[in-house]
Amino acid sequence: MNPSNLFGLSDHLEMLSKHGDPLEVLDDTVDFEYFRGWLAEGLGYGDGAKGGRPPFDPVTMFKALILQAQHNLSDARMEFMIRDRLSWMRFLGFDLGAPTPDENTIRLFRNKLTETGTLKRVMKAFDWQLKKQGYIPMSGQIVDASLVPAPKQRNTEGEKAAIKAGKSADEIWPDEPNKAAQKDVDARWTLKTGGKVRYKPDGTPLPMIAVPTFGYKSHIAIDRRYGFIRGCAVTSASHADGRMLKRVVTTDNTAGDVWADSAYRSRANEKWLTGRMLTSRIHRRKPKGKPMPQATASANARKSRIRARVEHVFAHQKNRFGLFIRTIGLARAEAKLTLANIAYNMDRLIFHERRRQTG
Repeated sequence: MNPSNLFGLSDHLEMLSKHGDPLEVLDDTVDFEYFRGWLAEGLGYGDGAKGGRPPFDPVTMFKALILQAQHNLSDARMEFMIRDRLSWMRFLGFDLGAPTPDENTIRLFRNKLTETGTLKRVMKAFDWQLKKQGYIPMSGQIVDASLVPAPKQRNTEGEKAAIKAGKSADEIWPDEPNKAAQKDVDARWTLKTGGKVRYKPDGTPLPMIAVPTFGYKSHIAIDRRYGFIRGCAVTSASHADGRMLKRVVTTDNTAGDVWADSAYRSRANEKWLTGRMLTSRIHRRKPKGKPMPQATASANARKSRIRARVEHVFAHQKNRFGLFIRTIGLARAEAKLTLANIAYNMDRLIFHERRRQTG
């Protein structure tokens, strides 16, 4: 390479920094080296004594997965973007013209982290890092779930029945391995009801529109004080929200209040919360066939002002990350959403650190 080109590259990168490269901010804010031990253990990397081509650095590859989650890129597109963007190459520590991971390497790295449960441990490790920096879970927690779409499946009635019966793709399409590999038998259809309330000319509210949605459901619990995701789980889109309360609620919050919408209110959940010295702030349902009592409606409205904060998390992931499940199966969907949750927490940490510096 012409030496003058090297100076030109250096000047170009310096200008990126001058204009505020967000990846430099991310690198300065998050201690990525903190995850090295968990990543190396999960990947089973040896000391290289047996020879062979050395793998890409695990911390570098993990940073690549965070970038991929932030931009909702396929593996093939991720391979291209790493080679195309200088700021990404600098963030990942690659030199211009040096080898970079291809789509297969990226996929295999993520699958390995998924199979060994390493991604869950890394998310927990980041939570420990947050606590060390003073971001202790405080003021209670807010629980909610959001639908995440996946590519729609076109199946016959018989195939649908087999899927609902719990058969695997290989069992349903034994003579068509290529087709079976592209069939997601874990995702489900459900009706998504919501959106802006519409009214008739006389002021009467119209019924909410139910939109069929195919995919998965992301269940999270955030701490009320800082808004970090502290607990998470992934299910099919048709899974009942209330059943996941025990999975996502944490017990290390400094306050025992738990906020959630009425889908989470049940005798079993109320009993479970009471047994763990947690205070239910879950919305109450409207009595069947009767108008909502004014006292209950007022209490629900007060709870909504707090509970609504969790919607900002889902809006951030859907609008900024463009969240969408491209993978096949629940395990890989869980990996995708776990990475999106880690990426969100990193963005949230940057937000709080900036407030500390300016405040």
